[in-house]
Amino acid sequence: MQTPITSKASAGLGLRRGLMKDLLAAPAGHFDFLEVAPENWIGIGGAHGAALRELAERYPLSCHGLSLSLGGPSPLDVGFLEEVRVFLDQHNVPLYSEHLSYCSDDGHLYDLLPLPFTEEAVHHVAARIRQAQDILGRRLAVENVSYYAAPQQDMDEVTFTNAVLREADCDLLLDVNNVYVNSINHGFYPRSFLAGIDANRVVAMHIAGHFDESDTLKIDTHGASVKPAVWSLLSEAYARFGAQPTLLERDFNFPAFCELVVELQTIRRLQTQEVGRGHSFAA
Repeated sequence: MQTPITSKASAGLGLRRGLMKDLLAAPAGHFDFLEVAPENWIGIGGAHGAALRELAERYPLSCHGLSLSLGGPSPLDVGFLEEVRVFLDQHNVPLYSEHLSYCSDDGHLYDLLPLPFTEEAVHHVAARIRQAQDILGRRLAVENVSYYAAPQQDMDEVTFTNAVLREADCDLLLDVNNVYVNSINHGFYPRSFLAGIDANRVVAMHIAGHFDESDTLKIDTHGASVKPAVWSLLSEAYARFGAQPTLLERDFNFPAFCELVVELQTIRRLQTQEVGRGHSFAA
């Protein structure tokens, strides 16, 4: 039986059907944990369900949701949250995260839409996070998202994010690639974002590749290798928040599995360097 993630310095991959054969065949040590979207796996049987059970016995799981729509106007799907709680308990999952955004309004919109950075939005989404945590019986981590349109912004993203974390009393899954993409698209310094985030709330990180549309427009795709500038920012994030569990996100356009292993090794190297400095957490 697998045990939960116990080391902050750990590297994981997303459980994608396109990677299933490689994940099942991978020798021990290539990755430390697997992340699943519960929407895609709750109630799944057959060959995919058997593969999930086998992998869950060998590796710790984390869960990253896609459809909870924490910032949306429609009531939270209580039935779905109750199913998620059963799934988390069944697989001994230590971390469930969702996006600090919304994706539904009387139907699923199939996109992660940005929230306005307003006091009203802080109160709205924080109340929904608290409700979700009550139903789940555990803390929730929210992820900073990439966004391309900016609705009403009475405060900057860091101030908004910290306000939500504080009022909801929840954690942060820091997506380093999203910080970089947003910094280019919206003209702020990514180091300033890292410096402003409440360090005590960060419990995990994501890193991914993006598409360079132009020098001033980056598109978060999860379909390419991690860029050098994002690796550099990940190193700075470790210096600020410690060597947190880090997921390499790759959702499509999969390379040879050995190329993903090389990226996982880069995560491990950066984590080892940070731990070796002797200050794995900086408040």
